[in-house]
Amino acid sequence: METRIIDGPAFRLVGYAARVPLVHQGRNPHIEAHIASLPAEERGRLKALGDTEPAGLLQVSADVDPDYAEGSQFTFLFGVALDTPSPVPDGLDLIEVPTGTWAVFRTTASFQSAWMTIVREWFPSNPWRLRPGPSILTDRGDEHREAPAEVWIPVERA
Repeated sequence: METRIIDGPAFRLVGYAARVPLVHQGRNPHIEAHIASLPAEERGRLKALGDTEPAGLLQVSADVDPDYAEGSQFTFLFGVALDTPSPVPDGLDLIEVPTGTWAVFRTTASFQSAWMTIVREWFPSNPWRLRPGPSILTDRGDEHREAPAEVWIPVERA
């Protein structure tokens, strides 16, 4: 996985959020059902709203149990990133993201597979640790499952 470290400004994540259980193996059917429930025109509307990095449609995991216990509930948001002064349209959920450092991984692996590589290989061999904040996956869309995506992980020096 290609990795870069960036210091990013504060931004907002806006979109459609749901509380879902954490699934360790395979695709999460609760996340898939949440995304599938959104009308196709909402994807276009969301994509047009995004005005900062990370770019494009995003799959966001927030408020995850610190132990990552199977079945524990977390907030999943399907949306986009907005610069902090950008207004949030009515009807969309909001996650405020403060200024911070991010490890950005470019990968063709699934989020679960990429996450396991990050935890088992990258963190032990680098001077970084996870800090509070959401984890973000750029959405490839069903038709581009093999396309590269970026996984944004909030980090701080260990």
